[in-house]
Amino acid sequence: MEFGETIVAVVGIVFTFGMPTLWFKWWLNHRDQAQRGPAVSSASDERIARIEQAVDAIAIEVERISEGQRFTTKLLSDRVAIPSDRREV
Repeated sequence: MEFGETIVAVVGIVFTFGMPTLWFKWWLNHRDQAQRGPAVSSASDERIARIEQAVDAIAIEVERISEGQRFTTKLLSDRVAIPSDRREV
């Protein structure tokens, strides 16, 4: 076997076994990344935490407003229930 034939044989073996191995490793890496989903940075985590706190604060304020509305409605409905002759006093 001559030197040129040896090189051709080695290159052929490398491509025959090396390329499928590299492709398989690449495929496994991309498959694992797809299963994990997109990476979320710590800045995004902090931002989401601040948004959650803001939404909680808004929910508390809305509950306070609705409680005040219920109180006002109750006062107005009680006022209507008073007989008309007592209101003039």
